[in-house]
Amino acid sequence: MPSPARAPVQAPASDAVSEVIRWAGFSCAVVPVVLLLCGLPFGAALGAAAGLAAVTAASHALLRHSERTAARLDADGVSPHRGRHGRTGIGAHRGGHRV
Repeated sequence: MPSPARAPVQAPASDAVSEVIRWAGFSCAVVPVVLLLCGLPFGAALGAAAGLAAVTAASHALLRHSERTAARLDADGVSPHRGRHGRTGIGAHRGGHRV
């Protein structure tokens, strides 16, 4: 008897972020080597590596900040900001009954 279809197990967000950062670190190491093999000067390859490292570090910081913010919202049970006045969708001008 075949087993029932299982839903794919989704990795936690922190695992996904770690995997993205690992691949970014790998590219920071590989790209300068490839640039050197293609004949670019050492300074250009070093500059590319520094630029990639800076972008990777900034992305890592932003991803971690996003994770912390999402975790805090989940823990507090707070709904996201609903607009300028914080009203729900009831009453006049929001689909209510007009006379």
